[in-house]
Amino acid sequence: MKGDSRAELYKPHLKGKLLALSFATVGELQFWAHKRNWSARRVANLNLRIRSAVIIPFDFALCETYGRVKAILQAAGKTTADNDLWIASSAIRHSMPLVSHNREHFVGIPNLQLISCMAP
Repeated sequence: MKGDSRAELYKPHLKGKLLALSFATVGELQFWAHKRNWSARRVANLNLRIRSAVIIPFDFALCETYGRVKAILQAAGKTTADNDLWIASSAIRHSMPLVSHNREHFVGIPNLQLISCMAP
């Protein structure tokens, strides 16, 4: 939606795949739209794009995954923002790769398959 040229880097990883968004990602997208006072038309476009993907809801197994991963990270002295951890846990819970340009938010999370075109 931003017209960002980095999107081209990820097309080979996404083409022909079922796209899924964590409930936490959807919440963040809604927050950004409201915080930045997007027009009704732009919000409608965002919502149309969101609805073209599967939204991964929370369930008990996701909560278990989140708790286990957070405990492992805490024991290792690593902190991760809660929303980032929910997003990563959603990917882990459903054995899906996480595609993100925010590599530094997700590096070191155990059992997470991360696809990031951002240099380490």
